[in-house]
Amino acid sequence: MRDTQELLHTPEGVWDHYGKDYMEYTRTAHQVKLAFHAYGYEDIKTPTFEFFDVFSREVGTTPSRELYKFFDREGNTLVLRPDFTPSVARCAAKYFGESTDPLRFCYEGSAFQNIANLQGKLRESTQLGAELIGDGSVNADAEVIAMLIEGILKTGLTKFQIAVGNVEYFKGICEAAGLDAVTERDLRDALSGKNYFKVQDLLEDRNVAEIYRDQIMRITGHMRSEEDLALAMEKTSSERARAALQRLVDLDRLLADYGFENYVSYDLSLLSKYQYYTGILFKGYTYGVGEPIASGGRYDTLLAHFGKDAPSVGFMIPLDTMVEALRAQHIPIRVPEGPMVLSYTEQTFPGVLKKAQALRAEGKRVVMRREKTEEVR
Repeated sequence: MRDTQELLHTPEGVWDHYGKDYMEYTRTAHQVKLAFHAYGYEDIKTPTFEFFDVFSREVGTTPSRELYKFFDREGNTLVLRPDFTPSVARCAAKYFGESTDPLRFCYEGSAFQNIANLQGKLRESTQLGAELIGDGSVNADAEVIAMLIEGILKTGLTKFQIAVGNVEYFKGICEAAGLDAVTERDLRDALSGKNYFKVQDLLEDRNVAEIYRDQIMRITGHMRSEEDLALAMEKTSSERARAALQRLVDLDRLLADYGFENYVSYDLSLLSKYQYYTGILFKGYTYGVGEPIASGGRYDTLLAHFGKDAPSVGFMIPLDTMVEALRAQHIPIRVPEGPMVLSYTEQTFPGVLKKAQALRAEGKRVVMRREKTEEVR
């Protein structure tokens, strides 16, 4: 039997939220979802746990060792969802398998990762996100990034950047260079970790031709404009990589139409641990926190795992990180004031109750409290 004091503590990697603290979380989520709903996205709720195969290696999601796994009565392996996108994909395939119209969903809920070394990360986190399913156009890419920017702005955060890349550029260069799967994986890991010295060492150790070394090392640079992307296109020999850059040029023009070009930069080294991403990738950054405030991208082949061939794009906002950023930057999160307190005695109770009921009918929050000076019988 555990000591009573031990029972008061939560396991490592999870938090309690209550009172004003919790209200700030719910208020921030509400503000972000105003943008989702303004763009016509509909709320979706998927189960907290799913069959293991929804998040299997073949789907390209979280590594098995980072999943919380357990068994049901029939012996099926179940997992707590680590990520909403495969769950939404499964749901879309199940209920809209024959539909050819684009689907727009948004969500909020808990996600779970069984991380060995937390390093400040949570094992249970609250995620907000949106998915646009069934539209493979660059206009869809622009829509979700513009909606993300609007959602962040609605929280009060203004100093942030959305870094955008395209995994097809990296794949195109690797294909043209004839790199094997192991070298491609090692380069992906090094680029994802921004370990550019390791990238250079790998290119030399694997005897990659100089022309492709230059193109891969160009991945390490940031780009701010269409002109930067066009210059990279001139120096790229792979047609697949050139097409990836052209996609970013087209995206940049569309985001300028939305008026959001100043919130966007381009980073070709942006790669993800999730293997289901197939095109553009993006992450949101701000100061005061060590993790991205948003991440997303295009996943055109994921729904095929569930029987529906539909190009898709979406993103996720970690609510805990977003609130941390707002607090770090001293941006007030406006929450309702505390409830009105009406004191009563045994004699005044009927009148005070009547007043409290009238105020509650007007939508006000009212607490009735017995006067401390009155003897409690």
